[in-house]
Amino acid sequence: MRMRCITSAAIGLALVMAVPVDAAPAPDYQAASATLAQYKQAIESRDLSGVDALFAPDAQIFESGGIEGNFAHYRDHHLAPELKAFKSFAFRDYKVSVRGEGDVAIATETYSYTIVLPSGETVARDGVTTSVLKWTDGKWQIINLHSSSRKPKA
Repeated sequence: MRMRCITSAAIGLALVMAVPVDAAPAPDYQAASATLAQYKQAIESRDLSGVDALFAPDAQIFESGGIEGNFAHYRDHHLAPELKAFKSFAFRDYKVSVRGEGDVAIATETYSYTIVLPSGETVARDGVTTSVLKWTDGKWQIINLHSSSRKPKA
């Protein structure tokens, strides 16, 4: 009887020690698509207010064969000036696929977009973006974004 009590106590103690009380919930990988949707919406509205929070401070941006640097540099020297110059920017046929590995989500977005320039000229492109997001402090942040585009096939 005494041996059974000791065994039961040892098993109970092992179970308590095996599961941390403050274990963080596993990240919801599909929720990473909400972060990407916020970024997409900001581009379409041509309003980058609050977008910095979607990116880690040391995030790296790559676009069409070029290294753009961190998001602040990309925003100030590329994205914001372009968006300000456009009359409109619209995505269509947008699809996103997300998979996860630990506290990292890898997303692939495919889409087409149309830009209307101040002259009224339109520019149509097909694009693809690969983003790596990290689960930090209960939210997804983009740590790497690589996009490219080309003229649609005729």
